[in-house]
Amino acid sequence: MDWQESYGGSIEKPKGVLEGIQPGLGDIGIVTTIFHSSKLPSQAISAVIPFVAADARAVLGVVSFVSIWLMRDNFELAMNLLKIAVSDSVMEYTFATVPLFTFMGLIVSKAGLGSDLYEVMSTGFRRVKGGIGMATVGANAVFAAVTGSSIASASVFSKVSVPQMLCHDYNPRFAVGVVAGSSVLGMIIPPSAMLIISFFVAEQSVGDMFLAGVVPGILLAPAYVGAIWFMGRFTPGFVGGHDASEFEPMPWGEIAAKTLPILGLIVVVLGGIYTGWLTPVEAGAAGAALGLAIALIRRKMSVKLFWDALLETGHVTAAILFLITAASIHSRMLGLAGLPNELGKRLATSQASFFSIMVIYVVTMLFLGTLLDTASIILIVVPLFLPLIEPMGLSLVWFGIVTMVGAEIGLLTPPLGISCFVIKATLDDDRITLKDVFLG
Repeated sequence: MDWQESYGGSIEKPKGVLEGIQPGLGDIGIVTTIFHSSKLPSQAISAVIPFVAADARAVLGVVSFVSIWLMRDNFELAMNLLKIAVSDSVMEYTFATVPLFTFMGLIVSKAGLGSDLYEVMSTGFRRVKGGIGMATVGANAVFAAVTGSSIASASVFSKVSVPQMLCHDYNPRFAVGVVAGSSVLGMIIPPSAMLIISFFVAEQSVGDMFLAGVVPGILLAPAYVGAIWFMGRFTPGFVGGHDASEFEPMPWGEIAAKTLPILGLIVVVLGGIYTGWLTPVEAGAAGAALGLAIALIRRKMSVKLFWDALLETGHVTAAILFLITAASIHSRMLGLAGLPNELGKRLATSQASFFSIMVIYVVTMLFLGTLLDTASIILIVVPLFLPLIEPMGLSLVWFGIVTMVGAEIGLLTPPLGISCFVIKATLDDDRITLKDVFLG
């Protein structure tokens, strides 16, 4: 049955359907409600304020549900839309990518592949001033191609690379800045969780989104390496001393043992998707199985670690699915309020050019990046701008990648730079304050 028929309405189904997992969703409800207050009854704002102090994951859905109820004065309509949001979210086949890629990333992290990769990269860059920083960027880029998580990258390389850089007299702010800046590559390089979320918002192909994310990731990683080389050459005080003799050459056999497993995972997962041999869901399943096999062969997987990975995968998946449900009803609330259409009409009457619209879009994302997490930004901004971008005939996949690059900054922008908080918590070093992480 068509979703319109199921509640007896004639409202057009909103374009975007999705999102989030990270903190900041309590702010989404407030910001979105206030932002759209011209279309929502004032009672909606006061009705949801008591919930702000409650579980942030519930606020988005509560705001949207109450807003639909009050806008149409129809509790049954709100309930029917909630039922549809739940069924659309939980029963969507493509959502299976979430637990599969999550489990794969956790297994890879627990198996120590990130640390091994960093050791190999450090050996390769040992003769270059600033080589440890370059090794961190390179290892982050490859690690991101398996885990797809900026948070995981920030956590892993905070432990293995920052202490090494500090031991070699790197500036502390520069050391944490290298990790924070390169960790966001996990948001762009597939199989990024944010790319999967963008797929659901823009209703585009997961494979196309993954393919489009490769080039920006490949361009950004060398750019970071180039910046570190430049600072090592012209501002050497940031990268400390350099003595290539401190790094002993690594035997080729050891290099192969430390790199082939993770490279094999990349070939199976991304190669399978790009060649069309595997669907994203099948690639996630293959990657999870191969990652588990690698961990077992390397004897890095105990029953406890396996159980912990399963539990954490369940927690992450449940949180994402719950929030996708809340985001689904949020999108329908936006459609009922007519906000995307109203915004489109106003921009059309102003005869704004494509360039102007994109400037407004990027500036909006950068501003919200100081207040909200990445997933929240995508949820609020993308559904509003999609109706403006789509009629122009532009690729929504391209639009999604622009969104990712803009949202990258949000992970590093105070006061809610998630990656920065992760790095500070992981280091647990009194010598480095949260201010140092943000300034770095």
